[in-house]
Amino acid sequence: MPLSEQEQRLLDEMERHLLHNDADIVSAPSGDRTLSYRNLVYGAVLLLVGIGALVAGVALGGQIGAVGSIIIGVIGFAAMVAGVILAATPVRRTGPSRVSNTKRPTSPQSSASFMDRMNDRWDRRQDGR
Repeated sequence: MPLSEQEQRLLDEMERHLLHNDADIVSAPSGDRTLSYRNLVYGAVLLLVGIGALVAGVALGGQIGAVGSIIIGVIGFAAMVAGVILAATPVRRTGPSRVSNTKRPTSPQSSASFMDRMNDRWDRRQDGR
């Protein structure tokens, strides 16, 4: 069923508003902080160690006693929380980023952000209708 003119106009207005707001959010400067691959790996390993400790605390509960089981479980839970925090915490970039040895030809659009290029393509597509 086709949309009425009023519905089509309202939909177009909503798309423009959403596109404008999303572009503002995405293009906002995030500073010089970024996620580190090393921290993600260490955080994931620490999370897995914490899960293992938590399971070991439950499995060994009868053999080491209730207090020992609780202590191992709390240590495992703390390791899991620390792993998630380590993986999700951005680090400050101190030096220039590593550049690969392969040179790509630079285009005039390379200075524009990805979202700006996508917004331009969307606008061109909408104008061509």
